[in-house]
Amino acid sequence: MRFLIVLITLIGIVPASIAVENEKMMQAYFSVVMIRGYQDSGGLAYGSGVVVGDNTVITNCHVLRKSKQPWISRGEDTYAIGSVKVDAWHDLCLVSTSGLPFKPAIIGKSTDLKFGQQVIAFGHSNGVPTPLTSVGNVEGLFPSEHGKIIRSSAKFLIGASGSGLFDTEGRLVGINTFKTSGAGGGIHYAVPIELLQPLEQQPEQKDFPVTGKALWEEDEDKKPYYMQAAVPEVRQDWTKLAEVAQNWAKTEPQSTEAFYALGLAYKNLSKADLAAQAYKKSADIEANNYEAWIKIGALAKARGDTAEMHRAQVALNNIDKDLGAEYSVLMECNAAC
Repeated sequence: MRFLIVLITLIGIVPASIAVENEKMMQAYFSVVMIRGYQDSGGLAYGSGVVVGDNTVITNCHVLRKSKQPWISRGEDTYAIGSVKVDAWHDLCLVSTSGLPFKPAIIGKSTDLKFGQQVIAFGHSNGVPTPLTSVGNVEGLFPSEHGKIIRSSAKFLIGASGSGLFDTEGRLVGINTFKTSGAGGGIHYAVPIELLQPLEQQPEQKDFPVTGKALWEEDEDKKPYYMQAAVPEVRQDWTKLAEVAQNWAKTEPQSTEAFYALGLAYKNLSKADLAAQAYKKSADIEANNYEAWIKIGALAKARGDTAEMHRAQVALNNIDKDLGAEYSVLMECNAAC
């Protein structure tokens, strides 16, 4: 009952478009559990997980790296973990237990997500006993072997590794896995839920702790460009970001994120004309890249180009009327917008 009251409170403060799906969001919320375990040092390791089947929970493997006897918990109830299936590279582990009474999450698809779409993260950030809610938007979608890596503004903190990222209909689309820290709260990524199916085919093992290198731990120059760009972005190293983004755009000329990163770098290097060109290219590739349109409008306002400001307003209204309204306030629009 305590969890139900908390959830109702949380749903009461999220946008109405989410609250419409109360029942589905409740199922999503209650599918999230804690993963705990004592370390050799005696300290308590903790993370999050999502129930995805009978007595099975998906989590990040790095949550299981320091404990020889991890367990699942909710409130004061605990469930011993007996075995695990491991995909160390994607940092996904599927643990098995017994007697777990919780209903599994509804499985969605990361490939169904659209740029700018609203998403919700439920997880035990900072190890709190009740899952916290974080609402955000899809900021990037990057090809993976299965599905797409999701960059979103739905933030998660330590303790929420392995937590669920859901769409507004309560479908599990990703597992919150890695992030960068820095100005503005960092950049947050979820690995696609489509990786669950190949994970289920992995052999079962009973030995803990779990070992193995994850993709986000790769050498910097071997990481995909979206990861290489993340560090200079949060550090506000605009010269380095421009360098990475130029290579990224050259290698992946149909990447809206590459040209957005290039625009961001140029804007902060006081190269407004080049920034405008990059943002326009980003929006041409992906019409729903709302952040690119906002930047296009801001640059247009700075040079007094009301026609371009209006074009950005129309584009944002087509994506989402609320975004259009926010843009209008941000730009202090009059009839020109």
